[in-house]
Amino acid sequence: MSTVDRMSLAGRKALVTGASKGIGLETCRVLAEAGADVIAVARARDGLGEAAAAVETLGRRCLTLVTDLADATAVTAAAEAALDAWGTIDILVNNAGTSVPDLLINQKVEDWDRIMAVNLRAPWLFARVLAPYMIAQKRGKIVNVSSQTSAVALTEHGAYAASKNGLNALTKVMTAEWAPHNIQANAVCPTVVMTPMGEQVWGDPKKLAPFLAKIPAGRVAKTVEVCDLILFLASGASDMINGETIFIDGGYTAL
Repeated sequence: MSTVDRMSLAGRKALVTGASKGIGLETCRVLAEAGADVIAVARARDGLGEAAAAVETLGRRCLTLVTDLADATAVTAAAEAALDAWGTIDILVNNAGTSVPDLLINQKVEDWDRIMAVNLRAPWLFARVLAPYMIAQKRGKIVNVSSQTSAVALTEHGAYAASKNGLNALTKVMTAEWAPHNIQANAVCPTVVMTPMGEQVWGDPKKLAPFLAKIPAGRVAKTVEVCDLILFLASGASDMINGETIFIDGGYTAL
């Protein structure tokens, strides 16, 4: 099989959360370019229109689902709607994430709870609904978008770091339970990416400068660099990679 064929997603159906902007929006485009049809899930309807246009321009199908991932009932309903529409999902990309930076002593309980619901509970809920269908077809790919912050301490990121560290652990349990069914689950851990959320947290050059000084590569990650790894993990080329947390951090965690 050629390299192109190993990386191809032709005939595959992918569900991407947080698809209205940033890494999620670019992931929709990259997966579609590799041949996948895409179900784009996000809270913002406007951005989902952009995702649909990006996918359909490449000749692939796109279904959009407006869903608040902090609402457990809505998440389950979205996963079930995806199955009702397309019968099964081959690739699940749990990309949606939220953050409310604050010191631990100041963090509000309601913010903590929403971060945990979106970043950690929603990936489990989507997988809980979709995994039985992956098991039945004896194949599936789950890519959980975590964070460099899951492994290194950043002030004002207590809730976010806890949610992403939990997502890494959840990924390993998914592997333990579902690898025998030819389902590969992996976590991608980017450093700062200047998505809309990244700009909100790190847009101040004075705040970003000391962080950049700790990255040997001397820069933040590009959105497409994260999406290319997601594509690899969603493809047949990664069938023996399972339960891993892979960092895209320019060497930050190597020091």
